[in-house]
Amino acid sequence: MATEGQFEYESVLCVKPEINVYRIPPRASNRAIRAADWKLDAPDWTGRMRVTARGKVAYVKLEDKISGELFAQAPVEEYPGIAVETVGDSSRYFVLRIQDDNGHSAFIGIGFADRGDAFDFNVALQDHFKWVKQEDEFTKQAQAPDSTPKLDLGFKEGQTITLKIGQTKKKERSRPQSSGGLGLLPPPPGGKLAPPPSSRSTNHTTQPSAGGSDTGCLLDLDSSNSNSVAPTNSTTTANTDLWGDFDSVSPK
Repeated sequence: MATEGQFEYESVLCVKPEINVYRIPPRASNRAIRAADWKLDAPDWTGRMRVTARGKVAYVKLEDKISGELFAQAPVEEYPGIAVETVGDSSRYFVLRIQDDNGHSAFIGIGFADRGDAFDFNVALQDHFKWVKQEDEFTKQAQAPDSTPKLDLGFKEGQTITLKIGQTKKKERSRPQSSGGLGLLPPPPGGKLAPPPSSRSTNHTTQPSAGGSDTGCLLDLDSSNSNSVAPTNSTTTANTDLWGDFDSVSPK
């Protein structure tokens, strides 16, 4: 809302080309006003209606159809309210409180020939005061102090912060273990293992130690395999040339 000394623009809310004005009797009681009590077939004045708004106040202006001269106007500060009232027996008629420049006021009856015009007049006033209500709420929110607590994100005296950049822990890979619990090397590529040397070849290639303890161990291995390996005639047979048997055989 503009303050005193500031220019306020006047906007047009609604214009209706025909409106009838009636003199109404004084209100005798608080009962609802009835348009049937008026002389509806003989209106006291006929003209056009123009509804405008200046700031938060709406103005219902009754003007001459041809010249546009102002016949009367009613300032409306709230709706529904005392400035514009509906009647109890029709939606096309209203009671309007008009005022002059000296502050004198009077109540008159107005009526529309078409129900659609009466509907537009009603909606124009409702929309304007919905806007006024929203503006009041926005103003209250802007003027109300912010009561929400504010977070203090500043560092206190002596407070430090530590940043860890690029330091990650690597997971240690567990080495494969055999079923016996002894650490063994993985198999070579291809999945083939070299066959273990036989006990007999071990006897020929392994040199006995001076103490003789290793020789006894190898003899024990030979004796343990006596059931699966065919016995030889003598130790000298193993040392002879294997091709000698073929040489001793005479051809037939």
